[in-house]
Amino acid sequence: MVFSSSIFLFAFLPAVLLVYYLPLRRWRTGQNVFLFLASLFFYGWGAHEALLLMLGSILANYLLGLWAGRARSAGRSVRPAVVLAAVVNLSLLFVFKYLDFTISTLNLLGWKLSLFGIELPIGISFFTFQAMSYVFDVARGKAEAQKNPMNVGLYVALFPQLVAGPIVKYETVAWDIQHRRENWADFSDGTHRFLIGLGKKVLLSNQLAVVADAAFAAAAPTAAMAWLGLACYTLQLYYDFSGYSDMAIGLGKMFGFHFDENFRWPYAARSFIDLWRRWHISLTSWFRDYVYIPLGGSRVGHAKQLRNLLIVWSLTGIWHGANWTFLCWGLFSFVLIVLEKYCRLGQGWPAPLQHLYTMLAFTFSLVFFRADSLTAAGQYFAALFGA
Repeated sequence: MVFSSSIFLFAFLPAVLLVYYLPLRRWRTGQNVFLFLASLFFYGWGAHEALLLMLGSILANYLLGLWAGRARSAGRSVRPAVVLAAVVNLSLLFVFKYLDFTISTLNLLGWKLSLFGIELPIGISFFTFQAMSYVFDVARGKAEAQKNPMNVGLYVALFPQLVAGPIVKYETVAWDIQHRRENWADFSDGTHRFLIGLGKKVLLSNQLAVVADAAFAAAAPTAAMAWLGLACYTLQLYYDFSGYSDMAIGLGKMFGFHFDENFRWPYAARSFIDLWRRWHISLTSWFRDYVYIPLGGSRVGHAKQLRNLLIVWSLTGIWHGANWTFLCWGLFSFVLIVLEKYCRLGQGWPAPLQHLYTMLAFTFSLVFFRADSLTAAGQYFAALFGA
């Protein structure tokens, strides 16, 4: 079930709002249980085979969160709980998202292994990162461990942000789970935000996709068609992703939850670093807080800073999909960020030139992001320049 579908707009959402605000209006526990069950129904509608997988993830991270919380309270090391949480969650993600990709890569090197044909569960990248965030934030003392597993389930499975994000860190909504205060101002603002996101998705992104898909599917597009298709894809991706984020933030407000912003005018940026401070903020902040800073961040020497950036951007790339194209997209971003950070690329240029460079660099990177293979990406780059 997607936010722009008729079943969601005219059946699921109205029914959930009516039950939440009428019979359950003053019963917080009942509201939480109902929202959790409604979220399971929402997820199971299009991914019923993956429902048990998500429930297993919730239970495992609930227990790991208890372990981390008790270890911290007793003054013991939380490292075992944190390490086990990373192993369990990343193993889950690897098996369902990257195992067949790994086997295919090994077969290219001469191995003869059979693929498992595992179907990718919807939203697994999002709910796995959120589940890890719960354990990590408890271990860091940013939030208290939940005694009720249903509250952990509500955080992980809450339908507004379950399928397409934003990735909500536990510390940002821990208070809202039990103590949120619904009001007309939030509900009105949330409805307005949802409608803006719906318009971005249906009226803009879906129409731009028609041109972008035609250009990338063409066997031999002209240079003009290639540029037009890439420009349309650059806009399509923004309106699609930011539209879903707007809808998620709006839906959250309608139920009293406050999610952090995920996009802040990224196409107004005047450097690649600045663009990534504005684009998919929930993902970049997740990697910053749970990977980059624990590795030493910028507090170490230049060599280790480069290592940390390489790790983060490699992971950022492969997080988006099990394909070498996504890894190349991440490495392309890494190179530009290093050039800006250490070689001062773009600094001191006139503002219009900085903006043009940033948009061209990001648009070029999206060829890797959109192409089905490295060969297809190379052919599209050639088409852009008339080959």
